[in-house]
Amino acid sequence: MLFYFLYDILSKIDGFSALRVFRYPSTRIIAAAITSLIISFIFGPWFIRKIKNCGIGQQINPYTLKSHQSKSGTPTMGGAIILLSLIASTLLWCDLNNPLVWLVILVTMAFGCIGFVDDYRTIRHQNSKGLSGKLRLFIQFTITGCVFSYLYLSDVLDPSIRLALQIPFLDFYENPITIPAWLYIIFSSFVVVGTANAVNLTDGLDGLAIGPTTINASVFLVFAYIAGVQTSIVTMMADGGIQSQTIAEYLRIAHIDGAHELAIYASAMFGAGIGFLWYNTYPASVFMGDLGSLSLGSGIGMLAVLTKNEITLLICGGIFVLEALSCIIQVGSYKLRRKRVFRMAPIHHHFELSGWEEPKIIVRFWLITALLSLVALATIKFR
Repeated sequence: MLFYFLYDILSKIDGFSALRVFRYPSTRIIAAAITSLIISFIFGPWFIRKIKNCGIGQQINPYTLKSHQSKSGTPTMGGAIILLSLIASTLLWCDLNNPLVWLVILVTMAFGCIGFVDDYRTIRHQNSKGLSGKLRLFIQFTITGCVFSYLYLSDVLDPSIRLALQIPFLDFYENPITIPAWLYIIFSSFVVVGTANAVNLTDGLDGLAIGPTTINASVFLVFAYIAGVQTSIVTMMADGGIQSQTIAEYLRIAHIDGAHELAIYASAMFGAGIGFLWYNTYPASVFMGDLGSLSLGSGIGMLAVLTKNEITLLICGGIFVLEALSCIIQVGSYKLRRKRVFRMAPIHHHFELSGWEEPKIIVRFWLITALLSLVALATIKFR
């Protein structure tokens, strides 16, 4: 909305021509991060006070670690702070004529609603169960299935890349890999649903989930910007001719019209994540709850799918993958062998039981995510 007001309206009036700078995605990327951060700082303290006054606190599973029992009653559903900051900033600074923006907003809010219902049921029934796992997965796959079916049937994405997979470190144009439409819809749905639930599993320590999520948002900010920006690079050919290419084509990755607007969404997520971390850092004043973890995870998953970086997500989101795999391995091992591989799953609890202090686990997981994110960014150049 501010994008239209500052660029489409005021910039065309004499004396306000300097506002034309807001037509550039780079300007709006910075503005989105600052806006979401400010909204978090303004809305956060008020929300935490309201939650405390209403007596809405986290219900801790009685079978969890004794060190976590003291956290019972900590204000929860702090994901509302994140969601408000993220969506408001996106609506203010994105080009709302871009269908990719609406798709990512729709999925983020839909998963946020699932998380809200889950948190509400947990608080109302005074237990940590919430929605049943099967029901939650059914709703999530229904939402993503409908979204990606629409994405396939519409002309939002160029037909030449609609069903294409982008493999890290390989030239996208020289190594084209396409999959059938039905498989694309299933695969994309698994990426988003899997990421959302992996972030949810990671959200077990103060600041553990929001740190890697914020770092991942910054990675996909870069991916989205270079995939969609129309800036041309002129290169000299071997025969003396001149070739003009977009940045994405020059770097040999998929060029996606309009994807640069997703960089503004990613920037808003980055700002919202930093703002929430102010309250969620150890010892946490508020927990994000499923409202926050599911909406953030689905947003990261959508960024990966819409920028054709589904496989690269396995690299930069390595911590989320590790957390999810630890649960799958633990459950599978116990069912098949009646033996546990880890002392407790998800794996961050295993390290707690191994004697690591909570802040040490959190910071080390952040550092691992930062390292993996650098590797993911390196895939842009090494092709």
